[in-house]
Amino acid sequence: MKDSKEYSKKVQKLYHSLKNKYPKPAKVSYDEPLDALVYAVISENMTETETQSAMKRMTQNFADLNDLRVSLTMEILDMLEANNPVMKNTASALLGILRNIFKENNTVSLEPLKKIGKRPARDVLEKIPGTNKFIIDYCMLTSLQAHAIPITKRMVEYLKINQFVHPESDEQDIEGFLARQISADNAYEFYALLRHESESGQAGAKKTAGKTKVKTAAKTKGEKEETIA
Repeated sequence: MKDSKEYSKKVQKLYHSLKNKYPKPAKVSYDEPLDALVYAVISENMTETETQSAMKRMTQNFADLNDLRVSLTMEILDMLEANNPVMKNTASALLGILRNIFKENNTVSLEPLKKIGKRPARDVLEKIPGTNKFIIDYCMLTSLQAHAIPITKRMVEYLKINQFVHPESDEQDIEGFLARQISADNAYEFYALLRHESESGQAGAKKTAGKTKVKTAAKTKGEKEETIA
């Protein structure tokens, strides 16, 4: 990333300020990697609150992930309570991932990934149609204890608007940069705090002349994860 030294200091200050602003988030860990993958698919384009509601509806309407695998796209959209192009892509990705995993393994599970190395596990995830960097990074972080910091588009927007990263950086550049600034032990905490902040009412804050000028972010349908009270 361009001007990495400058932005490194800004990211460290951001992390410190977020830790002071919010309670420490409880670390999430999935025994079944596929559970993390499913959560990531749903949460990528929803807020934390929306995702938790969707996950609750999923457990109420589907017996298990195999039941979800054989469902219809419209049933997934009903669970998501949305019928727009973004959510249609989410439903398609979710069904595609579950069906491809079943086709390859004859079971709806990725538990064998916990018995191989992190690099081979990432290689397996990257070959599953429907996955992307956010989905894979979230699974690696929360189920396979890898050093990764998944970032949503909303998180990227927040970082760029508030000048915590170079404006020309893409998502891959930013994820790699953040992983170099934040240790593996602190990766989940940083991810959870940053995500919560990016989805808060002050996500559009811009810093000018040493003062923070708040621009209220519009409420849109997007991500959700573990709630930070």
